[in-house]
Amino acid sequence: MRFVKNVVILVVVTCSSVVIAAEEEKKSPWKSSAELGYVNSSGNTNTEATKAAFDISHEVEKWVHKLHADALSIKTETTDSQGVTKDERSAAKWYASFQTDYKLDEFNYLYGLLTYEDDRFNGFDYQSKIGGGYGHWFVKSDIHKLKAEVGPGVRLFKVEQIPPPDGPLDASRQTDNLLRLSGNYVWEISKTSKFTQDITTDIGEEQKEWKSITELQADISTILAMKISHVVIYLDKVAPGIQHYDRVTGVTLVYNF
Repeated sequence: MRFVKNVVILVVVTCSSVVIAAEEEKKSPWKSSAELGYVNSSGNTNTEATKAAFDISHEVEKWVHKLHADALSIKTETTDSQGVTKDERSAAKWYASFQTDYKLDEFNYLYGLLTYEDDRFNGFDYQSKIGGGYGHWFVKSDIHKLKAEVGPGVRLFKVEQIPPPDGPLDASRQTDNLLRLSGNYVWEISKTSKFTQDITTDIGEEQKEWKSITELQADISTILAMKISHVVIYLDKVAPGIQHYDRVTGVTLVYNF
């Protein structure tokens, strides 16, 4: 009888420890990842590049904070006006964003967003966007997640290549009011793989921008994953010599911690 009692106590203590450990792991408000890999792009540049990216998020009660940053170390093949082709290596492209969400309920939230981009190949010295608005989860299950956001914003920019007075961009204007529309879809294909699609449209008075990010990720282990991504960016108005579309395809190794 004493043996049975000891076994029961041992089982209860073990189960309690497992439950407590699981709850502690579940309650962790932090999620972070870093990735490194190879990228090939076409459009305004024909490049081979090394990509590095970092993501961190913090969720507690009604608040969610997300920080993202990525950079490219680029080997670029360019052709000048005389038809001469040359290779150049530079860290000339990077992007950062910070978003804060405030949950109204399980499916609705308000957000604030700040982004900064330094991409000399699209004709701008820099672009920075500040905005906010409303977000809604249409689907929020373990397998499928779908949400959309809408809100006003302001784009701050500086044109690198100054077009003529009747050109496609007004170089004298450094701000642009815009309406931001975005959608995000996540499909958990299995316990070790997922598909993600992001689409963002910025409709401004001076510029219209469309961006699509498609990603497929497969886990190698509990902390490592392989990701294939394809990014398409479209600018409605560009300076002379700049193409409307940029396409970037990458293969990266992701470390989750």
